[in-house]
Amino acid sequence: MKKTMNYLILLLTIIFMAGCTNAEDSSITNVETDPKEVATVETNDNNEKEETVTMDVDERVVEETTSVPVVKETPTQQNNELFSGYELIVVDGGDLSGYREPNVAVDIGYGDREYWAFTNEYGQLVRVIADEIILQDDSTEPVLSSGRYYSDEAKVPGVESDVLDEGHIIADSLGGVSNAYNITPQDSTLNRHGDQAYMERVIRDAGGATNFEAIITYPNTETQIPSSYQYTYTLMGNRIVDTFDNVNPDKVNESLGLTDSEPSNSTSSNTNGDISSVDTNGNGQVTIKEAKAAGFSMPITSDHWLYPYMRDNDNDGMVGE
Repeated sequence: MKKTMNYLILLLTIIFMAGCTNAEDSSITNVETDPKEVATVETNDNNEKEETVTMDVDERVVEETTSVPVVKETPTQQNNELFSGYELIVVDGGDLSGYREPNVAVDIGYGDREYWAFTNEYGQLVRVIADEIILQDDSTEPVLSSGRYYSDEAKVPGVESDVLDEGHIIADSLGGVSNAYNITPQDSTLNRHGDQAYMERVIRDAGGATNFEAIITYPNTETQIPSSYQYTYTLMGNRIVDTFDNVNPDKVNESLGLTDSEPSNSTSSNTNGDISSVDTNGNGQVTIKEAKAAGFSMPITSDHWLYPYMRDNDNDGMVGE
C-alpha cells in the first residue's frame, strides 16, 4: 500500500512538473511572439513614415512642377500667341530692298529696341507694335548729321512717285529702322507736316510712349500704298487713337473751306485768332466735335493755336486725348 502511494505521489509530481514546463514554454512562446508583434508594429510605423515622407516629396515635386510653367513658360506662350501664323525673320535695318515676305514678323527697332512689324499673305505691312517707344539718342547711337540712322530708306513700290515719301511707321527719331518692314509710300505733306509728323512730335515731346500699335489699311491686295493709318498709343497715362487717310491734308483742308497755308494740325500760331470756320455755333469756344469736323485730329496740345479756344478739363496740356 505504501509502495502504491509512493508511485502515485511520483506520478503526480511528474504531471505537475510537466504542467510547469508547458507553462514556461507557453510563457517563452509568448515572450518570443511579443517581440515579433513589436517588430511588426515598428515595421508598420516605418512604412507609415516612409509613406509620409514619400507623400511629402511627391507634394513638393507637384508644387515645383506646377509652379515652373507659370514662371518659365508663360512668356513663351505669350510669344507663341503673338507670332502665331507668322515666321520670324531677321532683316538688316538699312536694307534698301522694297520687297517684303508674306506672313512674317520682323523686329524693326534700332539697337536693342523691340518693335515688331507684321505682313499679311500679300506681303503688305499691316501691323506694327511696341511695348515702349524709346527715343533716338544721338549721344550714344551712331546718328547721321541728317538725324537718321541710315542715309536712305527702302524702295517700297510706290515711293518713286513725286507726291509720296518713304514714310516711316516708327520714325528714326523714335528708334525705327529704314527697311521695307517700317516703310510705306506716304503722302509727302502728310509725312512732313500733317498728322504723321504731328503724332511723331507729340511722342518726342512726351519723351516716348507705351502700348504702341499701328494698323495699316490698303485699298486692295495688289498695292503697297496704304489708304489709311490708325495709331494707338499711351501718352502720359492717356490712351490716344489717331486715324487718318493717306492723303494730302492741305487738299482736305481746302475742300473743307480751311485755306490756311499750314496743315490742319500745325502748331504754329494763328495770329488772327480766326476760329469762325471751326466754331460753328459762334460761342467763341471750340469743342472736340467741332475741331474733328473741321479736320483736326486729336489730341490738341497746348502749343496748338486752337488750344486756347478749347476746354482742357484735367489741365494736362491736351484736349481730346
